[in-house]
Amino acid sequence: MTNKRPMTFEANENVLCFHGPLLYEAKILKTDWRVLDPPHGDEGACYLVHYRGWKQTWDEWVPESRALKMNEANLAKQASLKESYPGKKKTVPKTSTSTESSDRGKKRAKDTSVDKEEDFTKRPEIKVPIPDSLKAQLVDDWESITKNQQLVPLPKTPNVVEILDMYREFKKDKKAKSDEILQEVLAGIKAYFDRCLGNMLLYRFERQQYVDIRKRFVGKDDSEIYGGEHLLRLFVQFPMLIAHTSMDQDSINALRENLVDMLKWMQKNHKDLLLSEYENASPAYQSIVKS
Repeated sequence: MTNKRPMTFEANENVLCFHGPLLYEAKILKTDWRVLDPPHGDEGACYLVHYRGWKQTWDEWVPESRALKMNEANLAKQASLKESYPGKKKTVPKTSTSTESSDRGKKRAKDTSVDKEEDFTKRPEIKVPIPDSLKAQLVDDWESITKNQQLVPLPKTPNVVEILDMYREFKKDKKAKSDEILQEVLAGIKAYFDRCLGNMLLYRFERQQYVDIRKRFVGKDDSEIYGGEHLLRLFVQFPMLIAHTSMDQDSINALRENLVDMLKWMQKNHKDLLLSEYENASPAYQSIVKS
């Protein structure tokens, strides 16, 4: 029997909640004692949370370890996480010397922005649930790099290409159906990884490492150098990435099914795919980054 101590949070309380490596404002809808990640997890205090500004389809039960009190210290931590984690760069609108043309430009820009927003909201939504043990890995990943100033040793073994091949063999042994679809999905994951790593998947502290490693391995793709830690970060970004494609609902459903299955496989094989300890960055590296 679990020793049920008093819960830290209450229903209707506003909190900060980890979703992937970032903290988001959320409201606790319900509280309960349950096992979130069977059969590996233990029973504990859990909370049904609604993320502020997100659709109800993103409501989820989370363990107490993912929730933080809404206070100044944790709000500062949220801001630090957001600043450290790679994201979209803001674009600066161009100016015009003509007032009339500037007004027309602003109107066109506004109309275009509205159209894009309407198109975006009409696109099919994809939700890729990440197992709680892998979410914990993402949090540890962030802390190791941004707080402890450590790095993933590169080139990583197994790398992303090798991980995708391992998963392909796993599905082959399971006599999985729709092998052609699986091949397309894995090829798509590799393409997304190679396209996104340098722009979206690196923390600020890792960027100098990226510059250095690309000089050493000029003829290789990023997916042949980086491994599961950065692949897991890509899975966090997939809902946003896919929302900006022209995929139909059937294609999205097939992709989501394969992504969810692969995450479960990564969870079961995390000891072979993901680091338990990161390497300390050298004083010389830290000096370059700070300068």
